[in-house]
Amino acid sequence: MDKTVQKMIENLKEKTGHSLDEWKNIIAKQNIVKHGEIVKFLKESHNVTHGYASEIALKVLGSDADSSNDATAFIEAQYKGKEHLKPFYDKILAEIEQFEGDFKIDPKKTYVSLKRKKQFIILNPASKTRFEIGFNLKGVDQKGKLEAEKPNGICSHKVNLSDLSEIDQEVINWIKMAFENAG
Repeated sequence: MDKTVQKMIENLKEKTGHSLDEWKNIIAKQNIVKHGEIVKFLKESHNVTHGYASEIALKVLGSDADSSNDATAFIEAQYKGKEHLKPFYDKILAEIEQFEGDFKIDPKKTYVSLKRKKQFIILNPASKTRFEIGFNLKGVDQKGKLEAEKPNGICSHKVNLSDLSEIDQEVINWIKMAFENAG
């Protein structure tokens, strides 16, 4: 398990008032089964911060790589029927590997989170024709290909791509900024 996630789980009771098992019971009684609904419930009804709410939802649903212990299967499943989008993922990872500093690849059920001290981007084959990069760039203005994302999420911005050539220097610069900010 990722050290950050492990620390979050260890600190759940102190930070949120309940252990993971207690949260599982609370959520089960609500009869909600979608990640977004669980996050919303925890944030609105229990004042849990977004990061903790999301991690609790992932653990409750078993929809993260740590819960399934099969990261490769998560990535393969993400690109099933969207195999033509896998080169986007591969190219972005190759670019990031050239940056100075370590990062962790943390596959989820529908996207891959890339982290340093905190998450800096997510890579998401969003549809059959669109690849999305979500950025943690709070405080940065929307500009060029960088679009604002829904407020109050981990990702503050996104870039939508439909052609591999769109991973240009502008996109790489945004990725590098998020990478450096997270490190």
